[in-house]
Amino acid sequence: MTIELEGDIYSVVDFLHVKPGKGAAFVRSKLRNVRSGAVLERTFRAGERVARAHIELRQMQYLYSTGDEYFFMDTETYDQLSLNVQDLGDAPKYLLENMTIGIQFYENQAVGVDLPSAVVLEVTETEPGFRGDTAQGATKPAVLQTGISVQVPLFVEQGEKSGLILGRENTFRGHKIRRWLDWKRRRKKIAYLRGG
Repeated sequence: MTIELEGDIYSVVDFLHVKPGKGAAFVRSKLRNVRSGAVLERTFRAGERVARAHIELRQMQYLYSTGDEYFFMDTETYDQLSLNVQDLGDAPKYLLENMTIGIQFYENQAVGVDLPSAVVLEVTETEPGFRGDTAQGATKPAVLQTGISVQVPLFVEQGEKSGLILGRENTFRGHKIRRWLDWKRRRKKIAYLRGG
């Protein structure tokens, strides 16, 4: 649910209805600013009215970037849209050309980005793993094709495609790396591991 409050747009992260033994009931809530991502705790009295903000989610394809501008195309109308780095936040770290993502609009203005929960990226730089490096939970630094640095398991090698699982609600915290093996050749996926 998204609400309009004090001239800004907030999504409701969590809420709790409290009915004390004495006095009127109230709702304690945690709100996230859609534009800035800042979290705010707010208490509302029972019966207090708040305007609902209607956010439209449009599927758009990432085309290319030039400097600080990123260009997207609406997959239904084929209209093009350019957004700057400030509008996208951390999203450019995870964007690949021709990737389809959701862009949130409020009153025909882009206010946020909805990325997929996992992105498969190629490991472009990492140290080689050696036979016998089997210490539990051991990781090494790696750079993925978009330039983001993460920690990967020791068995991941340069040139491999690894799945970057984005944090809950696309907060980009608690990255996990999943090794994506050739499905036809090995028919299994190996190892989840927490990364940086």
